[in-house]
Amino acid sequence: MSHCLVTGAAGFIGSHLAEALLADGHTVVGLDCFTDYYPRPVKERNLAGLRAAPGFTIVEADLRTDDLAPSFDGVDVVFHQAAMAGLLKSWTHFDAYMTCNIQATQRLLEAARAASVRHVVHASTSSVYGRDVSGDEDQPMCPASPYGLTKLAAEHLVWNYRDTFGVPVTVLRYFSIYGPRQRPDMGIYLLIDAVLHATPMTVFGDGEQTRGNTYVSDVVQANRCALAHGPTGAAFNIGGGSLVSWNETIALVERIVGKPLNRVPGPTRPGEQRHALADTTRARQVLNWQPQADIETGLRAQVEWQRGR
Repeated sequence: MSHCLVTGAAGFIGSHLAEALLADGHTVVGLDCFTDYYPRPVKERNLAGLRAAPGFTIVEADLRTDDLAPSFDGVDVVFHQAAMAGLLKSWTHFDAYMTCNIQATQRLLEAARAASVRHVVHASTSSVYGRDVSGDEDQPMCPASPYGLTKLAAEHLVWNYRDTFGVPVTVLRYFSIYGPRQRPDMGIYLLIDAVLHATPMTVFGDGEQTRGNTYVSDVVQANRCALAHGPTGAAFNIGGGSLVSWNETIALVERIVGKPLNRVPGPTRPGEQRHALADTTRARQVLNWQPQADIETGLRAQVEWQRGR
């Protein structure tokens, strides 16, 4: 069993991952700085089942400024989930994206090197590719937003530390993650909330943007597969298996909830991906991973979670 460090442990993916690692018999240090990106009580609810769990310790620390050495004491594997996410805010809060996604990653890698950890699993994003994504991990990268740009810079740091210092790494590029505990600023959360409560929601563009949405348990499983395999020194696309438009997603949520969405038309958002479907061949072949949850099953689970909030 491993002693694991999960950054962003109070967040959407990090809290699910920490729970899964504990269930697998690992011990976990969860590190989170509780930024004001969204309300702290949301993150505290994510941690509710973890705080009292045997083998789990939560550390409130900022990767950008705090001494990280104590948190890395005895750590074997690092799962770097912490990031400043979201497309729109990256245009207006670029300083925060630079420090949270680039500076924090550099300091984490330096701490991992000093502690001689045996594996750093780094969470990246399909946004590193650009507006249209359909190829494998070797397709050209041309981020269309400051968010994607900072995440690509973070990846380059990972490769730098791999090549220069021999830090053992794996990079997982996530595609449109959804499910229970999704951040309250994310599209599917906002959609479900609007349909449940009969409030207006802006639909940006023509609604024909498509995504290979990925259920959170599939993302957690990808991290578990990376741990089981060991360092690869490579990047892997982690995405759902079918391409679904935003209009189709809206129709599914309307059918699950039994109410229509009060649509408000809006302009296309700057830097938004038009199409994004993951080619996961490499993940299947190397990590023995493939998505399990279909979009309707995943949406039903998220609707039930949001009903109970």
